[in-house]
Amino acid sequence: MEKQIKEILTSTKTIALVGASSREDKDSFKVMQYLQNNGYKVIPINPFNLGKKILGENVYSSLEEVEINIDLVDIFRPSDETPNLAHQTVKIGAKTLWLQLGIFNTEAKKIVETAKINFIENKCTKKEFEKIINK
Repeated sequence: MEKQIKEILTSTKTIALVGASSREDKDSFKVMQYLQNNGYKVIPINPFNLGKKILGENVYSSLEEVEINIDLVDIFRPSDETPNLAHQTVKIGAKTLWLQLGIFNTEAKKIVETAKINFIENKCTKKEFEKIINK
C-alpha cells in the first residue's frame, strides 16, 4: 500500500478537495494549505462556498464544474456521499479517489476500481505525504 500511495502522491499534480472549508480550524483547510505548500494545485469543491475563494483558489460546487484535469479527488465528506462522488470521479477521468481518515465505502470502491481508478480510504493525504515523501 505504501508503494502505491507514494506513486500516487509523486505523480499527482492537481487535487480536487471535496468538502473544502474556509475555516482555518477545519482539517480540510489545513490539509489544503499543506498540499498547496508542497507544490500541488488544489481546487476546493464546496457548494456552500460557491463564488468565494479558499487559499486563493476559486471554489466550485461540483467536480464536473472544474475545467482543468484533476488527478486526485480528496474527499472530506460523510461515507454515504462517496458513491455519488465516485461516479463523478469516473466521469471527470481522475486517476485516484482518496477518502480521508474515518471515511469508508465499499460501493464507492467498486465504482472506481471497475473504472481502473486508484482507491484509497481511511488515510489522510497530509499525513501520508509527511510519512512517505517528507521522511
